[in-house]
Amino acid sequence: MKVLMHICCGPCGVYPVQDLLKQGYDVHGYYYNPNIHPYQEYAKRKEGAEEMGRQLEIPLLAATEYHPETYFRQVSYNEAERCHICYSIRLQETATRAKAEGYDGFTTTLLISPWQKHDLMRQIGEEVAEDVGIPFLYFDWRKRFSDGRRQAKLMGLYRQQYCGCLYSEQERYQGSDEQDG
Repeated sequence: MKVLMHICCGPCGVYPVQDLLKQGYDVHGYYYNPNIHPYQEYAKRKEGAEEMGRQLEIPLLAATEYHPETYFRQVSYNEAERCHICYSIRLQETATRAKAEGYDGFTTTLLISPWQKHDLMRQIGEEVAEDVGIPFLYFDWRKRFSDGRRQAKLMGLYRQQYCGCLYSEQERYQGSDEQDG
């Protein structure tokens, strides 16, 4: 089965890619993340995803341009729904590309993170799958998150400190700034 896997970053991709390869899937990565901010962070994560793809020997496609406005236009004044919007944007794009390019299904590396909203992600993935007409492959890799992070460190991949969006960056660092002040 040929699967297009949305890749949020290299470290989150390591275990899921290896697991699917071990199960016999033909895995191709797709780096599409208009939510990641600022641009330098986006570029570091893209480079990390590409390096992960090289080391694990999978093809990795990437969006040709960075368009954070895709995310910001939808999340503006809807901050409480930012995760739902973010998952929807990325899974819709991945499914659409997978269908157009003849893949048998799609999935995402976001499913390894213990900090992501799995029930919501699964629901959106299944809705997108029905809408686009291509299966969403759900896996719960959360118990292997630490293994993937350790391996990413050994591989020399960039390991970020926050989910990716401006809001998650603020949540990650604002507390430490207040303690320093």
